[in-house]
Amino acid sequence: MFPHHREREQPIFSTRAHVFQIDPTTKRNWIPASKHAVTVSFFYDANRNAYRIISVGGTKAIINCTVTPSMTFTKTSQKFGQWADSRANTVYGLGFATEQQLHQFSEKFKEVKDAARLAREKSQDKELANTALTIAAPQSPPVMCVNGPEDKLFRSQSADITLASEKERIKKMLSEGSICEINLEAELFTLQDSNSKLVAALHEANANVEQWKRQLAAYQGETERLREQVSELEAHGGQGPSELLKDELTQSLEELEALLKAKDEEIHILQSKKAEYHEMEHERDEAILRLREMEMRSSELERRIQNTEQTLSNSLEERDRMDTEIQRAIEILDIKIFDLNDLRQSLVKLLDK
Repeated sequence: MFPHHREREQPIFSTRAHVFQIDPTTKRNWIPASKHAVTVSFFYDANRNAYRIISVGGTKAIINCTVTPSMTFTKTSQKFGQWADSRANTVYGLGFATEQQLHQFSEKFKEVKDAARLAREKSQDKELANTALTIAAPQSPPVMCVNGPEDKLFRSQSADITLASEKERIKKMLSEGSICEINLEAELFTLQDSNSKLVAALHEANANVEQWKRQLAAYQGETERLREQVSELEAHGGQGPSELLKDELTQSLEELEALLKAKDEEIHILQSKKAEYHEMEHERDEAILRLREMEMRSSELERRIQNTEQTLSNSLEERDRMDTEIQRAIEILDIKIFDLNDLRQSLVKLLDK
């Protein structure tokens, strides 16, 4: 049979947290009260109209604190909070897995403290004689920077490692596809730039070729005329222009032939550039085709990533559901264990009597 004071107490709120107590010597360092996260619960005693915070580790009560209106719960970080229990002459610290859990506990602490204040005001006249024993001046909780405890909060390490490795694999796939796509885009931009330059040069060359062709025809006509004049001079012997005029005509003819040769070479160079331009167009078409293939591959990778993320989300939801069920079972077991321990202590006291 359970003790009577446990029978009239009912749990009103429970959560999971790592429990710490302040070092009684230094009053600065935290000492872990449990190796793992344990259940921390608020209990309400309807007969005594009192509230208690209880946490059990194994068969030992690591928190057994009656909430008084003078207590204050202080958040010292995003996932850590503390309050002082003057009757136990200690300071309790709780490290939570999430900021939301810390906020829920803090709100419940304020609610319970307000309820305890109202209960004390109602029963102040009846319990005046016991006031000095039940209400003591609280110690101000030391506010310190605590970064260590919350780094050790519970999470399923195997699931986190699997999730992290899957994310790294997805990032690697994305980075490889992005790098290839960026390289192809850079190559395509280079080809397009070269193509535009070659097109401009080809248009200029085509315009020049037409001009050079007209000049070449004019030079050829002039050359034929000069040759005919030379032939006439040679046929008439010394009766025509002087030898000086003949030499000048011969020199002009040689210059025109050299100019024609230079223009022919320029035409050949432009024709070779035109062939290079066609080759660059072919390379550009190949780059565009490879870019399209990479875009298709990127789309496939995105689809696979979405499927993987959906699978991971489903797995996390299933894991959270299992964690909730396990935590509920652990809370029930902790309360039962504490009840059994309380019963054992009561039996030992009866045997001692």
